Amino acid sequence: MKILVTGGAGFIGSHVVDRLVKEKHEIVVLDDLSSGDEEFIVSHTHRSEENFQFHKIDLLHGDITGFFEGVEEVWHLAANPEVRIGAEDTRVHLEQNVIATYNVLEAMRVKGVRRLIFTSTSTVYGDADKLPTPEEYPTIPISLYGASKLACEALIGAYCHTFDMRAWIYRFANVIGRRSSHGVIYDFINKIRSNSKELEILGDGNQTKSYIYVADCIEAILDGLKASARGENKNRVNIFNIGTDDMTTVKRIAEIVCEEMRVSPKPKFKFTGGKRGWKGDVPIMLLDASKLNELGWKQKYNSEEAVRKVAGDLLNH
Repeated sequence: MKILVTGGAGFIGSHVVDRLVKEKHEIVVLDDLSSGDEEFIVSHTHRSEENFQFHKIDLLHGDITGFFEGVEEVWHLAANPEVRIGAEDTRVHLEQNVIATYNVLEAMRVKGVRRLIFTSTSTVYGDADKLPTPEEYPTIPISLYGASKLACEALIGAYCHTFDMRAWIYRFANVIGRRSSHGVIYDFINKIRSNSKELEILGDGNQTKSYIYVADCIEAILDGLKASARGENKNRVNIFNIGTDDMTTVKRIAEIVCEEMRVSPKPKFKFTGGKRGWKGDVPIMLLDASKLNELGWKQKYNSEEAVRKVAGDLLNH
């Protein structure tokens, strides 16, 4: 199958491309490399020139339609993943998430591409008072990032019903793993390397969330698609939560990172205060992933196991 992956040089996108290449698909990657890893792209180009194309392009500028010629499926992962930045620059998520998604959908419409896999987020639920939170829970985001992803979901749904497309939308918990260039583990490692005596922790450290290892996340996506291939659902738009069945606190993550870095004595934790790490931060998050569990997917790592593994991965990279 010829598959186009937007954001395929990024953290999650690069792991997706690894898996799709392994499954012998023909891959076209579009990425502007604003946060992606060019070395990852180079390694694939050398390994599989016939079945792998990379195009450095901004989805917001220029005509991307030609890249969709002959494509049978699109994995749209390109986005600005920094939730906090929306409070400082209110246009970032509108442009890089919503408008970019519109441009992808338009290119699909013009070229007759009918299948879309889209990576959404737990932040579309906002401050959910039902934990674990199911897919049917009301979506009232409290961050511009969450709002932009929900707007993307709405656009995708409209295109699917108007232009006979099908979509699989996956709402992620916190996805962590090798190649990550942002997030709490990455930040803690860099802070400790700069000052091993004191570690600043945003909020009160009691923010409690689900953290899923990237390989578990990709396996969950594929299991959702395989269920459709078996004919278990015929919906135009399929929405699935992906997350672990447990949570851990930001303070515990800090402790694990210190243990993995073998910092002695342990740095003094300095909390900025408040139950949120930043404006728009959801302090408690646990997704109900039972829909995927019923299709046969099970996590390999719980939240703490994933955090410890990723800390080791990042430190040894």
